[in-house]
Amino acid sequence: MKLKELLKNLPYELIQGSDNIEIENIGWDSRRVKPNSLFICVKNKNADRHDYAASAVLNGAIALVIEHDIEKISEDITVIKVPDSKKAMAKIASIYYNEPSKKFNLIGITGTNGKTSVTYFVSKILENAGRLTGIIGTIQNTVGGKELKAAKLNPTTPDSIELQESFNEIVSEGASDVVMEVTSSALDKGRVYECDFNIGVFTNLTQDHLEEHGTMENYKNAKLKLFKMCQKALANADDIVSKEIKEIASGEVYTYGINEPSDFKAFDIIYGLDSVEFSLKFMNEIKRVKFNVPGKFSVYNALAAIGICYLSGLNLDTIIDGLKDIKGVPGRVEKIHNDKGILAIVDYAHSPDSLENIIKSMREIADGKVITVFGCGGNRDKTKRPIMGEMAGRLSDYVVITSDNPRKEDPKTIIDEIEQGILKTNCPYEKCENRKEAIFKALENAGIGDVVIIAGKGHETYQIIGDTTIHFDDREVVREYFDKI
Repeated sequence: MKLKELLKNLPYELIQGSDNIEIENIGWDSRRVKPNSLFICVKNKNADRHDYAASAVLNGAIALVIEHDIEKISEDITVIKVPDSKKAMAKIASIYYNEPSKKFNLIGITGTNGKTSVTYFVSKILENAGRLTGIIGTIQNTVGGKELKAAKLNPTTPDSIELQESFNEIVSEGASDVVMEVTSSALDKGRVYECDFNIGVFTNLTQDHLEEHGTMENYKNAKLKLFKMCQKALANADDIVSKEIKEIASGEVYTYGINEPSDFKAFDIIYGLDSVEFSLKFMNEIKRVKFNVPGKFSVYNALAAIGICYLSGLNLDTIIDGLKDIKGVPGRVEKIHNDKGILAIVDYAHSPDSLENIIKSMREIADGKVITVFGCGGNRDKTKRPIMGEMAGRLSDYVVITSDNPRKEDPKTIIDEIEQGILKTNCPYEKCENRKEAIFKALENAGIGDVVIIAGKGHETYQIIGDTTIHFDDREVVREYFDKI
């Protein structure tokens, strides 16, 4: 494709060379540059790709997109200057892959909690209705259950080139729908710029990622960007942010909830050990819904999935039929089977609100004690650590504070900061830096009818300690414990 075609509708200045050259590949990572490539110099918080422009040229780049001036670039290399290289990269990627997001029903889900679960539930309902569906999310990037060939470099929302490449692959497979998690970071950094969202979804807003956004206001405003980019919006009416979404959304706004007036409303809720049941009211219809994932937060996730699928063209009966066969999401309220009468739950809860939700939900169904094992990630928001400590102590019968992904922080320091919160409660607890030993201690303290919640890592199969990543899976550790006894 000609460079000038990639740059159409993009303000730019030709610094040197020609914009009439043929471009065979695009990229932002100099290590992955191929011959006859366009290298886009994006500037991020931790790295400025302008510093790698010379390396990209050595690896085969024949053109550069820059945001600020760089030196020592050969005169035979085309250099294009743009006001914002991140937005430019998103536009270029969309054009390079023939604007794939316009070719299917694109659903973007944002919020502090519930994104992964709702994404998974929606895909299952759509597939049950015979619609081939792509998923872009934390656990997997797939189409029709098959993993995408495009490299998954980011944990949740891909960078704009990876994202458009993934969309293009999904189009080639013939999918009619794509449901994706949209993080605040992705919205802030322009990764989803140039995505043609049919439906934008808001689950909730609670404290998280302040290490990146600084304040809750900034965090909220990042998420609100999605609703200026979508044709229709679906928002949790029980979260006050839904009122702001109604004010700023570019399209019609629908709501779901339990407490506040909403379009998709749940009532007469029955919480069980393995499921929830509720009545759904939408317009003049009332339907009874059974969902095989326990907890109040599961009602919200089910309502979000119902609303999304209805706005995507399915009728309520088809949606409810698809919902009843869902068994849950890996690492989200995942029960680990055992014959000791202990309800062992592995969950991804790693924010104050999500930890509160999982403990409260298990408290409602527990016959005995609730024992919680958790830690907090290093190089992340420190202010939530004592909050989560106090919350766990207030809601649990026993707590084991342990390590999560300490990264480059001292795990003992993180544990001590969590401890400051639990000291405000009367809950008995212990500290155990070794996560495997901590899980074993919690299970050793459990008996018939007790619930043990292992929170924080969920589906993750690794632990990051310093610069080292080791294999670690909470679910494997729990199974190992029960196998031993």
